[in-house]
Amino acid sequence: MEYKMIGPEHSGQVLEHLRRNFFADEPLNKAAGLCQNGSSCSALEDHCAEAIKDRMSVMAVDVKDEGTCKIAGVVLNGILKPRDTAKALDKLGSNGDEDFQKIFKLLHCHNIKHNLFEHFDVDSVFDVRILSVDSSYRGQGIANELVKRSVAVAKKNGFRLLKADATGIFSQKIFRSHGFIVFSEQPYDKYTDENGKVILPVESPHIKLQQLYKTICGNDQDNKEPAH
Repeated sequence: MEYKMIGPEHSGQVLEHLRRNFFADEPLNKAAGLCQNGSSCSALEDHCAEAIKDRMSVMAVDVKDEGTCKIAGVVLNGILKPRDTAKALDKLGSNGDEDFQKIFKLLHCHNIKHNLFEHFDVDSVFDVRILSVDSSYRGQGIANELVKRSVAVAKKNGFRLLKADATGIFSQKIFRSHGFIVFSEQPYDKYTDENGKVILPVESPHIKLQQLYKTICGNDQDNKEPAH
């Protein structure tokens, strides 16, 4: 398996991988019925393309005979600034996809409420946004290696803080195994509308969103207790 940085020239291949392995299977996407396996979702693809532009993402490539290759897994990482989430939330209202709105309103509002920028006094965060492994390559440690390499990329580029919004139990375990710490949580059965109806009925064993962080350069700021 070869691990390579993802550039804009890889966008088509990466999006095709995500359509087949992530878009329909990710717990929130599945709960919202956002898209079917192999199908596209323009809003979600735009979200992925924004991360690719930052040139911080990594892919695992299985090189086949005669020079052919297949993407076995990807981790999409982006650069997050203090006002980016609020701007994204404002822009969300103009998106016509109600299912996409349900998911990203949860994510954006949770991040605004539990503000890592204020807590750690940083002006940028390395944001681990999407972790995906092809179903035929799971169980081979690819996701672990992608997270490990993401930490190395963040360190190389001078970031002090990494974050991840982990929506499923499996990604949560992987991030914690690499030293990520839970900063805040949102149980899915508590994310309800004005009538008390659950907005995203996520299937077990995925019961909550976790916002996790990892610090790279240790100092007194890094030892603050998380605010739940």
